Amino acid sequence: MRTVRFHGRGGQGAKTASRILGTAAFLEGFVAQDSPIYGAERRGAPVAAFTRIDSRPIRERGMIFSPTLIVVADDTLLDDPSARVLEGVRDVTAVFVNSAIPSEQLRERFAILSHLTSLDVTSMGLHQMGKSTALSAPLGAVAARLLGLHAESLRTAIQHELSDLGLSEQLIAKNQDLARSCYEAVPVVPVSDAAAGITDRPSLWTPRYDPPTRGTPMISAAANTVLRKTSGWRTFRPVLLPDKCNGCFLCFTYCPEGAIAMTTGGKPVIDYDHCKGCMLCVEECPTDALLSRRESEVKGR
Repeated sequence: MRTVRFHGRGGQGAKTASRILGTAAFLEGFVAQDSPIYGAERRGAPVAAFTRIDSRPIRERGMIFSPTLIVVADDTLLDDPSARVLEGVRDVTAVFVNSAIPSEQLRERFAILSHLTSLDVTSMGLHQMGKSTALSAPLGAVAARLLGLHAESLRTAIQHELSDLGLSEQLIAKNQDLARSCYEAVPVVPVSDAAAGITDRPSLWTPRYDPPTRGTPMISAAANTVLRKTSGWRTFRPVLLPDKCNGCFLCFTYCPEGAIAMTTGGKPVIDYDHCKGCMLCVEECPTDALLSRRESEVKGR
């Protein structure tokens, strides 16, 4: 059995990528199973999805702790301890990272002792589709290529899954073309069957039972939002061009996290510790004073 664990952020399409891979495998005669798991079900929050592929009935359920292949939707997830991206990685595990950073640099920086490969899927999407979009099709394509599935099965799977989501035929075709480009461009690394035989499981945890008041709509610890930084949820961040800002307050009004304040001079100040990168402010800015910048580029990675 081949097992794949997708890591992404809410809105990047990790769940749909898992479905695309499972459907492509099913079309080639395999038994397939896919399932997602969410933490905070919000855009930008870390999520994971699991795909199992076998030639026999799959009786195992639940999370995949030691996968054959790990697909990482953005290299910023490697810095996020809550995402637990590299948990269960062995020297026989194959790892793909969507990143502009060469795989050897990723290997050295994060001490990844496995079959590692990378490709800048985000830049390819920006180039071919003209904007940052969900990465479900290209991530599914990369996984399909590394597992040896055929391009035609992948194309049909993308058509099926994206049609179910209500996308137009024109947009589906663009996703199929992007997926084909990623399928052909990703550097292939060995995907070892040895990883599938690892069955380590974490020790059982005994839950602590809290009083019923913990589940009621009340503030248990007042004013603690500032302590929970959500900057690690970003793939892109808004950047202000002060000379173009007319002080209209729309970014301040639309920010769902309250991460934008206004100075006495009428200019916005962004709290990057709590900006999750939803880009609503960029969409609503009437003067294009707010630009979207890729997080890894701003940090100078």
